[in-house]
Amino acid sequence: MASATDPSGRAPQPSGWTAPRRNGLTRAGLTGQHFDGITSVGMLFHTDSNMRAHYCSASVVRSEGHDLILTAGHCLGKNAVFVPKYDHTKSAAQQPYGIWPVKEWFRDKQYASDKSANSDLDFAFAGLESNGGREIEDVVGGNTLAPTPDFANKVTVIGYPSIGHNPQDQAFRCSDVRTTVLTSYYQMQIDCGGMWGGVSGGPWFSKFDASGNTGQIIGNVGGFNGGGPDVSPSDPLYNQITYSPLHGDRFFQLYADAQKGLHADYGPYQQPPLPYTMGNGTTWKHAKLMASGDFNGVGHSDLVVVWDDGEVTLYSSDGNGHFVAERQLLTPNPTWKGAATITAGDFTGSNSFDLMVRWPDGKVTLYGDVGSNGLKVPGTQMVGANATWKKAAQIVAGRFGTSQYVTDLAVRWSDGSLSLYTNVSAGRFGQEHKLKAPSGTWKDSTLLTNGEFSGNQKWDLMLQRPDGELDNYVGTTASGLGTKVHIKNPHGLWTHGTVMTAGNYTGNHRTDDLVVRSSDGGTTMYADTGKDHLGTAQSLVPHA
Repeated sequence: MASATDPSGRAPQPSGWTAPRRNGLTRAGLTGQHFDGITSVGMLFHTDSNMRAHYCSASVVRSEGHDLILTAGHCLGKNAVFVPKYDHTKSAAQQPYGIWPVKEWFRDKQYASDKSANSDLDFAFAGLESNGGREIEDVVGGNTLAPTPDFANKVTVIGYPSIGHNPQDQAFRCSDVRTTVLTSYYQMQIDCGGMWGGVSGGPWFSKFDASGNTGQIIGNVGGFNGGGPDVSPSDPLYNQITYSPLHGDRFFQLYADAQKGLHADYGPYQQPPLPYTMGNGTTWKHAKLMASGDFNGVGHSDLVVVWDDGEVTLYSSDGNGHFVAERQLLTPNPTWKGAATITAGDFTGSNSFDLMVRWPDGKVTLYGDVGSNGLKVPGTQMVGANATWKKAAQIVAGRFGTSQYVTDLAVRWSDGSLSLYTNVSAGRFGQEHKLKAPSGTWKDSTLLTNGEFSGNQKWDLMLQRPDGELDNYVGTTASGLGTKVHIKNPHGLWTHGTVMTAGNYTGNHRTDDLVVRSSDGGTTMYADTGKDHLGTAQSLVPHA
């Protein structure tokens, strides 16, 4: 029992584990709960091992022979036995719904237990032996199967974490959790703590009748790397992020053949069309600078990213919290590789945002109407090379005065002082207001952005400190720095925040959606962030 492992290779967590707190940079989800289980879901173990060494989960599905279960493709094994609604307090002979030996396995011949596209096929069926002349479905009921409708769903996931992760040795569920696409795969993912190894094969219910102990299944734990990120068990993401293949044509071909006892070869696997994604954490580790603004003049923000090789990309959003397309503004080049800090505002008053760039020599350039003009234009020089602006550590545009346009510019200088320039326009910085004298706290701060976090049509400044503390300065104006409101205590994960911007990406039409890129490439949007709290976290890019 002590040596039993999940076939995916996901090692057990040492005893004494407790659920991680939901206060990290990528902690977008919730934590599941132990419960008594349901009759149509159970666990798998081998008859040559102790029953408590269960290694995968499975669910009973409706079938012609009333004898099929669904699990993950990597859960196949000799001498396997299914125990519905497993009760850890009882022996095998005392299990309330019996034990059911696997008679025959059915799996797509192209499935690969690795990180390739063929991990999309990580599902399998098993025909069970009868028990006392009865079939499993007639005893515990059967779940219906439906094609996965999309990458975005609401599901309830149930499984049995193996004993090393689950001292309670009970069923575990994540209820009503949202799914998102797993980049580059025909798979979806959830963010819910506690899904340790052993839940592999567990069903993803889109509809669930607790009283009837059955529901409609649209996925199962499995896929890339056996169903979870390729990280160490000590990494909080290990039990937090869980994958499932989408149930499409090949899944239902296998389902139909399993009911007939057939083992067909469906030929090489060709991935179905995948939705747009922003890429992966390996790529986004190289996102050097970000700026949010209405570059396309459509009433909501898009995202400009400057990469560390000088490439510049514009990511378009739909205004409902999703990014839907990308456009390369510049190929890699040495000039933009040296860009020191950027921000976006409507300095030309055209209702389409402009991009302001401070270069290493102190020169500042404004590129007007980036959405239509691109960046292959000279731009307007705000100031030539000079020693003063070389010390502009960060610049952020906002609306801190009376203008209806985003034409004010906050500058954090390298000595920790803060200036606000109001009524900035093409070629002119406007009026400078000194908001803060040199300060060690502001000098050492790592990230700065601003937005309408207070919901009162006035903009605030948000500052991240080296220890991960996050503060909001509410009601900042030309008259002075606003009132400090604490958002987040110092936290280790937030020290990895590398790039930060705020935009109007969701349906409330406010610039209050905070986007943070972490050092591991993981990029998260905190939608509808308030003056004293982070908004709902949404993973834009999974970490590397």
